[in-house]
Amino acid sequence: QQPDNNIVRVTIQALSAVLGGTQSLHTNSKDEALALPTQKSVEIALRTQQIIAYESGAADTVDPLAGSYYVEWLTDEIERRADEYIAKIDELGGALRAVEEGFVQREIQDAAYRAQRAVEKGDDVVVGVNRFQTDEHNEGELLRVDESVRINQVAALAKLRAERDNDAVQEILGRIGQAASEPQAPIMPLIVEAVEAYATLGEICDTLRGVFGEYTPENWV
Repeated sequence: QQPDNNIVRVTIQALSAVLGGTQSLHTNSKDEALALPTQKSVEIALRTQQIIAYESGAADTVDPLAGSYYVEWLTDEIERRADEYIAKIDELGGALRAVEEGFVQREIQDAAYRAQRAVEKGDDVVVGVNRFQTDEHNEGELLRVDESVRINQVAALAKLRAERDNDAVQEILGRIGQAASEPQAPIMPLIVEAVEAYATLGEICDTLRGVFGEYTPENWV
């Protein structure tokens, strides 16, 4: 609903990041929640960064919010809550144990549920979604990927598999599987070697999946 509003949201988010002294910044395109972004949407996202950097003056001062009582309070509050989480995790026996017992997953799911409920109940306002809605439902111009892209990629993959040394590919994939089963064995050099032999990403992942399995989230009530 009203995806153009995302331009304003991203601008505020980007400005907040700059004022906070970010060292790296990505601005989402307005339509990324709906599809791959269009060229126009990507350009707007890029121009958002450039306007903040070169027109606003926000990046001309180091730590422009220094001395703000509210920012200092927020910093202390974030630190306090982070310490509480770390203490909970320590009580469970550490981060690995917390993941194994489902604590981390439950916390993420609970937070997502509470956030969604707050929007649905109207406690948290999302302009154009639960307040200030319009009857018009216009997603705007969305990127439509031509079917020929898929067809050409499938053909290129088939050609690759026909022309490469498949014996070499299978040999290196076997070594990756063996290394993955040994906790101290380095895997990345073997993955680089597999790529150089023209093994595909899917083949490499399937090999690792055969050793490590797949994560299956549990459902909690």
